[in-house]
Amino acid sequence: MSESILAHHHQHFMQRCLQLASKGLGSTYPNPLVGSVIVLDGKIIGEGWHKKAGNPHAEVNAINNVKDINQLSNATLYVNLEPCCHFGKTPPCTNLIIEHKIKNVVIGSLDPNPKVAGKGVQLLQETGCNVLIGVLEKEATWLNRRFFTSVLQQRPFIILKWAASNDGFISPSKREKTAPVWITGKASRQVVHRWRSEEQAILVGINTVLVDNPSLTTRLVEGNSPHRFVIDPQNKTPLNAAILNDQAATTIVSNSPFDGIESFKNIDWVASGDSIIKAIINHAKILGIQSLIIEGGAYTLQQFIDSGFWDEARIFTGKDSFKSGVSAPKIKGIVIDEQTIDNDSLKIMVPTPEDI
Repeated sequence: MSESILAHHHQHFMQRCLQLASKGLGSTYPNPLVGSVIVLDGKIIGEGWHKKAGNPHAEVNAINNVKDINQLSNATLYVNLEPCCHFGKTPPCTNLIIEHKIKNVVIGSLDPNPKVAGKGVQLLQETGCNVLIGVLEKEATWLNRRFFTSVLQQRPFIILKWAASNDGFISPSKREKTAPVWITGKASRQVVHRWRSEEQAILVGINTVLVDNPSLTTRLVEGNSPHRFVIDPQNKTPLNAAILNDQAATTIVSNSPFDGIESFKNIDWVASGDSIIKAIINHAKILGIQSLIIEGGAYTLQQFIDSGFWDEARIFTGKDSFKSGVSAPKIKGIVIDEQTIDNDSLKIMVPTPEDI
């Protein structure tokens, strides 16, 4: 087999690992997303993915999916993240690979966790395993961007999301009632609810709470509702606000203790200190939160943009015009994807390298 054909062969099966791994998005925290396939003579004979923290890892599920374990010694195991080599809630995957005498392992990206970080590869190589690293590495790293950011930068991966009218406003000048003014259609709103189920936390400012009274849950799709953060410097959150319901936990970030929340079991308070953004990030670290989606409003979003604390922006543009109102945030970055959802357009951006 020529080198080019072999490289395509490896990429094909690694892409399948990434597809399997993505099935766990939203349910594996604090663990990364991992998929694995086992290949013999160009055919997949076993596959699996990590479904939930505490449950078997992807490699274990893939091996258990093989009907004839005697085939494993002649097979190649593909996995998008370096196999673990330490005891956590489950035994090391490297031990299982060695036990079944799997001689060829192809890896997407190394694990940044200091407990692994190349040690898994080293252990496999020391026992005679042929290890290839870096197949679809860019794609593998992007899939686990929340995990990588949490480990390497000691903060959650931060996603910005907003919807703007066709003429650049995120809300009109006048409202008839305290409720959201929908810029996007139902299909786009379902996408947003799916996004919420994929992230561990969601944040808005007090103006959004007062004007829209959002619940910030995933009621339009199946999945867990994220932990909710409210930036409320002057303690203006009404005690009957939807964001204080019992459908998810809520943290209020303010300058002083928030009177009246003692009776809410799912509510806590955090002092904003000198920097509200740093207070949020520090509290997210304490809670073990790897990802945070910011849903506005404009002032809150702009604070994160101007501070440089953002990793991805998801921007909808609707078909209607407001002619006046609150202007959308100003952001610069690289557009990595554009798509159309019914009558809405969606643009995905990341910071330019010099801004990181």
